[in-house]
Amino acid sequence: MFAAGVKTSVAALFTALVLTVTAACTGGDGLSPSPRSSSPSDAGRPAGVLAVKIDNVASARPHTGLEQADIVYVEQVEAGLSRILAVYSSGLPLVIGPVRSARETDLELLRQFGRPTLAFSGAQSRLLPVIDRAPLEAVPPSKAPGAYFRGQDRPAPHNLYLRPERIPFTASGVDAVEELGLRAGSPPPGGEPADSRTVRYPSASVTFTWSAERDRWLVSLDGSPARTADGTQIGAGTVVVQDVTVRPSDFSDRSGSVTPFTETVGSGSAVVLRDGRTYDARWSRSAAEADTVFTGPDGRGVDLAEGPLWILYAARGGAGSTAGG
Repeated sequence: MFAAGVKTSVAALFTALVLTVTAACTGGDGLSPSPRSSSPSDAGRPAGVLAVKIDNVASARPHTGLEQADIVYVEQVEAGLSRILAVYSSGLPLVIGPVRSARETDLELLRQFGRPTLAFSGAQSRLLPVIDRAPLEAVPPSKAPGAYFRGQDRPAPHNLYLRPERIPFTASGVDAVEELGLRAGSPPPGGEPADSRTVRYPSASVTFTWSAERDRWLVSLDGSPARTADGTQIGAGTVVVQDVTVRPSDFSDRSGSVTPFTETVGSGSAVVLRDGRTYDARWSRSAAEADTVFTGPDGRGVDLAEGPLWILYAARGGAGSTAGG
Protein backbone atom coordinates (compact mmCIF):
# COMPACT_ATOMS: atom_id res chain seq x y z
CA MET A 1 0.00 0.00 0.00
CA PHE A 2 2.90 2.31 0.71
CA ALA A 3 5.80 3.03 -1.68
CA ALA A 4 9.41 3.05 -0.58
CA GLY A 5 10.89 6.37 0.57
CA VAL A 6 12.15 8.73 -2.05
CA LYS A 7 15.63 10.08 -1.31
CA THR A 8 15.20 13.66 -2.47
CA SER A 9 16.56 16.77 -0.79
CA VAL A 10 14.17 19.19 0.88
CA ALA A 11 15.35 21.95 -1.42
CA ALA A 12 14.63 19.92 -4.55
CA LEU A 13 11.21 18.89 -3.28
CA PHE A 14 10.30 22.49 -2.50
CA THR A 15 11.45 23.76 -5.90
CA ALA A 16 9.58 21.06 -7.78
CA LEU A 17 6.39 21.62 -5.81
CA VAL A 18 6.51 25.38 -6.36
CA LEU A 19 6.80 24.83 -10.11
CA THR A 20 3.98 22.28 -10.08
CA VAL A 21 1.56 24.50 -8.19
CA THR A 22 2.46 27.56 -10.25
CA ALA A 23 1.73 25.68 -13.44
CA ALA A 24 -1.47 24.17 -12.10
CA CYS A 25 -3.06 27.30 -10.63
CA THR A 26 -4.71 29.94 -12.80
CA GLY A 27 -2.95 33.23 -12.15
CA GLY A 28 0.20 31.47 -10.89
CA ASP A 29 -0.44 31.85 -7.16
CA GLY A 30 2.30 29.29 -6.43
CA LEU A 31 3.03 27.66 -3.09
CA SER A 32 3.22 30.08 -0.20
CA PRO A 33 4.09 29.38 3.45
CA SER A 34 1.74 32.19 4.47
CA PRO A 35 -1.83 31.31 5.46
CA ARG A 36 -4.79 32.34 3.36
CA SER A 37 -7.34 33.75 5.78
CA SER A 38 -10.93 33.07 4.80
CA SER A 39 -14.04 35.04 5.62
CA PRO A 40 -17.17 33.20 6.78
CA SER A 41 -19.19 35.71 4.75
CA ASP A 42 -18.17 34.16 1.40
CA ALA A 43 -21.47 33.36 -0.30
CA GLY A 44 -22.34 29.71 -0.80
CA ARG A 45 -19.38 28.41 1.20
CA PRO A 46 -20.28 26.78 4.54
CA ALA A 47 -18.08 28.06 7.36
CA GLY A 48 -16.64 25.74 9.95
CA VAL A 49 -13.87 23.17 10.30
CA LEU A 50 -11.88 21.50 7.52
CA ALA A 51 -10.18 18.17 8.23
CA VAL A 52 -7.67 16.82 5.71
CA LYS A 53 -6.35 13.25 5.74
CA ILE A 54 -2.60 13.45 5.17
CA ASP A 55 -0.06 10.81 4.21
CA ASN A 56 2.69 10.15 6.76
CA VAL A 57 5.32 7.87 5.23
CA ALA A 58 8.80 8.95 4.17
CA SER A 59 7.85 9.34 0.50
CA ALA A 60 5.13 11.84 1.46
CA ARG A 61 7.49 14.25 3.21
CA PRO A 62 8.00 17.13 3.57
CA HIS A 63 4.34 17.94 4.10
CA THR A 64 2.73 21.06 2.72
CA GLY A 65 0.46 23.25 4.85
CA LEU A 66 0.66 20.98 7.91
CA GLU A 67 2.37 23.65 10.00
CA GLN A 68 -0.72 25.87 9.64
CA ALA A 69 -3.18 23.33 11.06
CA ASP A 70 -4.84 24.27 14.35
CA ILE A 71 -4.89 20.63 15.46
CA VAL A 72 -2.90 17.65 14.17
CA TYR A 73 -4.13 14.16 15.05
CA VAL A 74 -1.88 11.13 14.60
CA GLU A 75 -3.48 7.68 14.48
CA GLN A 76 -2.40 4.13 13.69
CA VAL A 77 -3.32 2.57 10.34
CA GLU A 78 -2.52 -0.69 8.57
CA ALA A 79 0.90 -2.37 8.93
CA GLY A 80 1.53 -0.41 12.13
CA LEU A 81 2.10 2.84 10.24
CA SER A 82 0.67 6.23 11.20
CA ARG A 83 -1.46 8.72 9.34
CA ILE A 84 -2.38 12.33 10.05
CA LEU A 85 -5.70 14.14 10.26
CA ALA A 86 -5.04 17.89 10.11
CA VAL A 87 -7.80 20.26 11.25
CA TYR A 88 -8.12 23.86 10.07
CA SER A 89 -10.61 26.57 11.03
CA SER A 90 -8.71 29.74 11.98
CA GLY A 91 -7.40 30.05 8.42
CA LEU A 92 -6.26 28.07 5.41
CA PRO A 93 -2.97 27.58 3.56
CA LEU A 94 -3.00 27.73 -0.21
CA VAL A 95 -2.04 24.06 -0.58
CA ILE A 96 -2.35 21.04 1.74
CA GLY A 97 -0.97 17.56 1.29
CA PRO A 98 -0.17 14.95 0.29
CA VAL A 99 -3.80 13.88 0.72
CA ARG A 100 -4.59 10.21 1.37
CA SER A 101 -7.59 7.99 2.10
CA ALA A 102 -9.94 8.21 5.07
CA ARG A 103 -10.45 5.66 7.83
CA GLU A 104 -13.39 4.67 10.04
CA THR A 105 -11.62 6.22 13.03
CA ASP A 106 -11.92 9.66 11.42
CA LEU A 107 -15.71 9.55 11.43
CA GLU A 108 -16.03 9.15 15.20
CA LEU A 109 -13.18 11.55 15.91
CA LEU A 110 -14.73 14.31 13.80
CA ARG A 111 -18.15 14.16 15.49
CA GLN A 112 -16.66 16.56 18.04
CA PHE A 113 -16.70 19.33 15.43
CA GLY A 114 -20.41 19.26 14.57
CA ARG A 115 -20.62 18.91 10.79
CA PRO A 116 -17.05 19.41 9.53
CA THR A 117 -15.76 19.18 5.97
CA LEU A 118 -13.51 16.18 5.28
CA ALA A 119 -11.03 16.20 2.39
CA PHE A 120 -9.56 12.81 1.48
CA SER A 121 -8.37 10.94 -1.58
CA GLY A 122 -10.88 8.09 -1.29
CA ALA A 123 -11.62 5.13 0.96
CA GLN A 124 -12.10 1.38 1.01
CA SER A 125 -15.22 0.65 -1.07
CA ARG A 126 -17.24 -0.71 1.86
CA LEU A 127 -16.40 2.37 3.92
CA LEU A 128 -17.63 4.89 1.33
CA PRO A 129 -21.35 4.42 2.15
CA VAL A 130 -20.51 4.86 5.84
CA ILE A 131 -18.77 8.14 5.04
CA ASP A 132 -21.79 9.25 3.00
CA ARG A 133 -24.06 8.65 6.01
CA ALA A 134 -21.76 10.38 8.49
CA PRO A 135 -22.62 13.91 9.71
CA LEU A 136 -19.94 15.64 7.66
CA GLU A 137 -19.38 17.20 4.26
CA ALA A 138 -17.23 14.74 2.29
CA VAL A 139 -15.09 16.35 -0.43
CA PRO A 140 -12.97 13.71 -2.21
CA PRO A 141 -11.58 14.42 -5.71
CA SER A 142 -14.70 12.93 -7.31
CA LYS A 143 -16.77 15.77 -5.81
CA ALA A 144 -14.26 18.57 -6.33
CA PRO A 145 -11.88 17.54 -9.14
CA GLY A 146 -10.68 21.09 -9.71
CA ALA A 147 -9.48 21.37 -6.12
CA TYR A 148 -6.93 18.53 -6.34
CA PHE A 149 -3.78 18.13 -8.39
CA ARG A 150 -0.85 15.73 -8.68
CA GLY A 151 2.63 17.04 -7.93
CA GLN A 152 5.54 15.97 -10.11
CA ASP A 153 8.20 15.75 -7.38
CA ARG A 154 7.24 12.32 -6.01
CA PRO A 155 5.43 9.18 -7.15
CA ALA A 156 1.72 8.43 -6.74
CA PRO A 157 -0.04 7.88 -4.43
CA HIS A 158 2.10 10.27 -2.36
CA ASN A 159 1.62 13.32 -4.60
CA LEU A 160 -2.04 14.37 -4.36
CA TYR A 161 -2.55 17.94 -3.11
CA LEU A 162 -5.58 20.05 -2.18
CA ARG A 163 -6.22 23.71 -2.91
CA PRO A 164 -8.76 24.37 -0.12
CA GLU A 165 -9.93 27.64 -1.68
CA ARG A 166 -11.50 25.56 -4.48
CA ILE A 167 -13.79 23.44 -2.30
CA PRO A 168 -17.15 24.61 -0.88
CA PHE A 169 -15.72 25.62 2.48
CA THR A 170 -14.76 28.76 4.36
CA ALA A 171 -12.73 28.70 7.56
CA SER A 172 -14.74 29.96 10.53
CA GLY A 173 -11.88 32.13 11.74
CA VAL A 174 -12.09 30.47 15.16
CA ASP A 175 -9.21 28.22 16.20
CA ALA A 176 -10.28 24.56 16.11
CA VAL A 177 -8.91 24.22 19.66
CA GLU A 178 -11.71 26.53 20.80
CA GLU A 179 -14.22 24.50 18.79
CA LEU A 180 -13.36 21.62 21.17
CA GLY A 181 -13.99 23.78 24.22
CA LEU A 182 -10.27 23.98 25.02
CA ARG A 183 -8.37 27.17 25.70
CA ALA A 184 -4.91 28.62 26.12
CA GLY A 185 -3.90 29.60 29.62
CA SER A 186 -1.39 29.18 32.41
CA PRO A 187 0.26 25.79 32.87
CA PRO A 188 -1.17 23.51 35.55
CA PRO A 189 0.73 23.07 38.81
CA GLY A 190 3.41 20.42 39.09
CA GLY A 191 4.72 18.60 36.10
CA GLU A 192 8.19 17.33 35.36
CA PRO A 193 10.90 18.94 33.22
CA ALA A 194 11.21 17.18 29.86
CA ASP A 195 13.56 17.53 26.92
CA SER A 196 11.76 15.11 24.61
CA ARG A 197 9.01 12.55 24.26
CA THR A 198 8.57 9.78 21.71
CA VAL A 199 5.29 8.11 20.78
CA ARG A 200 5.83 4.73 19.12
CA TYR A 201 3.58 2.80 16.78
CA PRO A 202 4.44 -0.72 15.57
CA SER A 203 6.10 0.65 12.41
CA ALA A 204 6.34 4.39 13.05
CA SER A 205 7.29 6.97 15.66
CA VAL A 206 6.79 10.66 16.46
CA THR A 207 9.28 12.52 18.66
CA PHE A 208 8.85 15.95 20.23
CA THR A 209 11.95 17.85 21.38
CA TRP A 210 11.60 21.00 23.44
CA SER A 211 13.12 24.18 21.98
CA ALA A 212 13.22 27.05 24.48
CA GLU A 213 14.45 29.32 21.67
CA ARG A 214 11.34 28.71 19.57
CA ASP A 215 9.04 28.03 22.55
CA ARG A 216 7.86 24.94 20.69
CA TRP A 217 8.05 21.17 20.74
CA LEU A 218 9.90 20.42 17.51
CA VAL A 219 8.48 17.45 15.64
CA SER A 220 10.40 14.49 14.20
CA LEU A 221 8.73 11.70 12.23
CA ASP A 222 10.33 8.26 12.18
CA GLY A 223 13.55 9.77 13.49
CA SER A 224 13.85 12.62 10.97
CA PRO A 225 12.88 16.27 11.54
CA ALA A 226 9.40 17.05 10.21
CA ARG A 227 9.91 20.02 7.94
CA THR A 228 7.73 22.43 6.05
CA ALA A 229 8.02 22.72 2.30
CA ASP A 230 10.58 25.53 2.80
CA GLY A 231 12.71 23.48 5.21
CA THR A 232 11.65 24.86 8.62
CA GLN A 233 11.12 22.24 11.31
CA ILE A 234 7.46 21.97 12.35
CA GLY A 235 6.64 22.81 15.95
CA ALA A 236 3.75 22.28 18.37
CA GLY A 237 2.69 24.53 21.22
CA THR A 238 1.06 21.66 23.14
CA VAL A 239 1.23 17.91 22.70
CA VAL A 240 -1.31 15.48 24.17
CA VAL A 241 -0.69 11.74 24.18
CA GLN A 242 -3.95 9.86 24.74
CA ASP A 243 -3.93 6.28 26.01
CA VAL A 244 -6.67 4.63 23.91
CA THR A 245 -8.03 1.28 22.82
CA VAL A 246 -7.00 0.31 19.29
CA ARG A 247 -8.85 -2.72 17.96
CA PRO A 248 -9.44 -4.33 14.55
CA SER A 249 -12.20 -2.77 12.47
CA ASP A 250 -14.45 -4.45 9.91
CA PHE A 251 -12.41 -2.96 7.06
CA SER A 252 -9.11 -3.82 5.38
CA ASP A 253 -6.81 -2.43 2.70
CA ARG A 254 -6.13 -3.83 -0.77
CA SER A 255 -3.47 -6.21 0.53
CA GLY A 256 -5.88 -7.65 3.09
CA SER A 257 -4.36 -5.94 6.13
CA VAL A 258 -7.07 -5.22 8.70
CA THR A 259 -7.58 -1.52 9.42
CA PRO A 260 -7.24 -0.59 13.11
CA PHE A 261 -10.06 1.34 14.76
CA THR A 262 -9.08 3.84 17.45
CA GLU A 263 -11.74 4.34 20.12
CA THR A 264 -11.92 8.05 20.88
CA VAL A 265 -15.09 7.83 22.99
CA GLY A 266 -14.43 6.72 26.55
CA SER A 267 -11.77 7.72 29.06
CA GLY A 268 -8.20 7.03 30.01
CA SER A 269 -4.88 8.46 31.00
CA ALA A 270 -3.02 11.12 29.04
CA VAL A 271 0.23 13.04 29.10
CA VAL A 272 0.30 16.76 28.29
CA LEU A 273 3.50 18.40 27.06
CA ARG A 274 3.80 22.18 27.23
CA ASP A 275 6.46 24.76 28.11
CA GLY A 276 9.21 22.15 28.41
CA ARG A 277 7.36 20.07 31.02
CA THR A 278 5.11 17.01 31.07
CA TYR A 279 1.89 16.73 33.06
CA ASP A 280 -0.15 13.66 33.93
CA ALA A 281 -3.79 14.05 32.94
CA ARG A 282 -7.00 12.20 32.20
CA TRP A 283 -9.11 12.37 29.07
CA SER A 284 -12.83 11.65 28.82
CA ARG A 285 -15.43 11.84 26.08
CA SER A 286 -18.92 10.71 27.03
CA ALA A 287 -20.36 10.35 23.52
CA ALA A 288 -19.37 10.77 19.88
CA GLU A 289 -20.96 14.21 19.68
CA ALA A 290 -19.29 15.34 22.94
CA ASP A 291 -15.98 17.18 23.24
CA THR A 292 -12.92 15.47 24.66
CA VAL A 293 -12.12 16.88 28.11
CA PHE A 294 -8.60 16.89 29.56
CA THR A 295 -8.24 17.22 33.32
CA GLY A 296 -5.34 17.26 35.75
CA PRO A 297 -5.00 15.29 39.00
CA ASP A 298 -7.00 18.03 40.74
CA GLY A 299 -9.96 17.47 38.39
CA ARG A 300 -9.60 20.85 36.73
CA GLY A 301 -9.39 21.34 32.98
CA VAL A 302 -5.87 21.53 31.57
CA ASP A 303 -5.17 24.75 29.68
CA LEU A 304 -2.96 24.68 26.62
CA ALA A 305 0.01 26.75 25.50
CA GLU A 306 -0.36 29.08 22.54
CA GLY A 307 0.29 27.46 19.18
CA PRO A 308 -0.66 24.32 17.28
CA LEU A 309 -2.02 21.35 19.23
CA TRP A 310 -0.84 17.82 18.37
CA ILE A 311 -2.90 14.90 19.70
CA LEU A 312 -1.48 11.40 19.38
CA TYR A 313 -3.44 8.23 20.03
CA ALA A 314 -1.23 5.63 21.75
CA ALA A 315 -2.59 2.09 22.04
CA ARG A 316 -3.12 0.71 25.52
CA GLY A 317 -0.75 -2.15 26.07
CA GLY A 318 1.34 -1.14 23.06
CA ALA A 319 4.74 0.48 22.84
CA GLY A 320 3.14 3.76 23.96
CA SER A 321 5.25 6.81 24.67
CA THR A 322 8.53 7.33 26.47
CA ALA A 323 10.42 10.31 27.82
CA GLY A 324 13.88 11.11 26.63
CA GLY A 325 13.25 10.15 22.99
